[in-house]
Amino acid sequence: MQFIKFAGLSARQFDLSIGASNGYTLRMKKNNASIGSDVIENILKVYPQLNVVWLITGEGDMLKKQEEDEILDFDHLPKSRQQEIEDLIEQKIKERQEEELKRLLKEVTEEIEKTQKRIKE
Repeated sequence: MQFIKFAGLSARQFDLSIGASNGYTLRMKKNNASIGSDVIENILKVYPQLNVVWLITGEGDMLKKQEEDEILDFDHLPKSRQQEIEDLIEQKIKERQEEELKRLLKEVTEEIEKTQKRIKE
């Protein structure tokens, strides 16, 4: 959402630009949900000026410095560095999925407890 605002786009315009369904970004924000690696990939293809570390972790600068654009082309990095980046992305995706699953489990547990309470009454 921070980048969308920075770019002067509406959420709908952003969704369309990355090939996501209408309302995707707002649903992800509302549900505090993780986005998939395919969506991250599309975002970076359409907005290559975005700093991949910032996009995934929220840390660092939102935009790449111009010289980073030229130097840090993923395909030109050493294989060990590529693997390190892929591992970091995988770890962040797993963490966000785990957080989402915990949140869903809590919601389901609360619903079950409410239902059991109603049945007892």
